[in-house]
Amino acid sequence: MFVLLLILIVALFGFGFLNPIWWVAGAVLVYGVTRHGRDRGGGRSRNEGSDLGDYRDYQELRDRRERWDRRYSRQNRARWRREDRRDHEHRR
Repeated sequence: MFVLLLILIVALFGFGFLNPIWWVAGAVLVYGVTRHGRDRGGGRSRNEGSDLGDYRDYQELRDRRERWDRRYSRQNRARWRREDRRDHEHRR
């Protein structure tokens, strides 16, 4: 499938010397293919060694974890303090 898309893109680029509208069509095709690849989980496959993709995955996971921690630490802080007070009262 990738080879066919590559051949089509090269053909559209070649036809662009006859009529520039083919360059626009090729650019739209390249844009569509790259957006479709990103929507399906990334443009490059994992076995190609994409360090940038791995780093972006790490950043996304880290950001999600930080948002989760901030959200639930704020919401539950008062409850945790009440529970701590109850625990301390029962120990005495």
